[in-house]
Amino acid sequence: MFKLSLNNLNDLFKAAAEGGALYIPADDGAGQARFTRWCDGMEMSKALKTVKSAKEFFFPQTESLVDFKMKGKEIEIIDPRTESEDFVVFGVRACDARSFTILDKVFLADPVDSYYKSRREHGTIVTMACSRPEETCFCTAFGVDPTAPEGDAVCYMTEDELFIEAKTEKGTAFVEKVKAVLTDGDAAPVEAQKAAVKEILPKLPLANLSTDAFGGDKLMELFDSPKWAELSASCLGCGTCTFVCPTCQCYDIRDFETGHGVKRFRCWDSCMFSDFTKMAHGNPRLTQLERFRQRFMHKLVYFPANNDGEFGCVGCGRCLSKCPISMNIVKVMKTLEGESK
Repeated sequence: MFKLSLNNLNDLFKAAAEGGALYIPADDGAGQARFTRWCDGMEMSKALKTVKSAKEFFFPQTESLVDFKMKGKEIEIIDPRTESEDFVVFGVRACDARSFTILDKVFLADPVDSYYKSRREHGTIVTMACSRPEETCFCTAFGVDPTAPEGDAVCYMTEDELFIEAKTEKGTAFVEKVKAVLTDGDAAPVEAQKAAVKEILPKLPLANLSTDAFGGDKLMELFDSPKWAELSASCLGCGTCTFVCPTCQCYDIRDFETGHGVKRFRCWDSCMFSDFTKMAHGNPRLTQLERFRQRFMHKLVYFPANNDGEFGCVGCGRCLSKCPISMNIVKVMKTLEGESK
């Protein structure tokens, strides 16, 4: 394990950014933190979580998939991808780090999504253990330990020092790259911080949230619950929850005629939208109740049914803080508890 003084954090970022892009959580001027490409002197945000997760580095909100050039009956297919630069995402929290495991099961399963795969290969994830969990956090309900995040390298921040430890080959390469600004570190302060956070976790408002009533074997009991009507009644169908969620993976593909050919884009979509999966005969889910139920059944039942019991939620709490009518997965879980018993 290595360390450096927080006074020298800019030196660490400068070394990490040599020969590639470095992204850190930075305040956007509106009181929110966003992952931003680092430039000399940029300070890392003190916020626990960014508005949007690091998912976008591997599954962008909008991306160009392919271009078509047509000349008569001849069609030229052009791959517009230019993602060949190695990059580092620094300061990813444990909940967001776990989301990559979920996304990998979707995009790296056969047939492999080559766009996602390429970004995963070029990206290095440097995570940051949580020292001050928030009241909206419930990651432990889904098996996430905020004091021991996954990642290529893991950082722990105390009042005046940053500790870093490599976990993978990519992490080792990252530490070697910045080693000139590091010194040997003692694990004692890290262990003390972990212990302090573990004392906080049981005291959080959502510490007792349980997933016992959910899973792949609870399909019909939960699907047929009359409580969906009450839960979905106030939903606006705005899709905010899906766009801030680190594990949502739905997308739409659109073609645009530019006058010089056709461009095909992929963009995030939401199961909460009335035109989601709309086909020639219409939308298979005609009501907001059906669309609302689809979102939460997927995370709590369908996904674990197909992925060895792993849920499609990491407990980051973004949906709790961003939903305009204060509806979220926690309320759904608490309301439906007992339906499958």
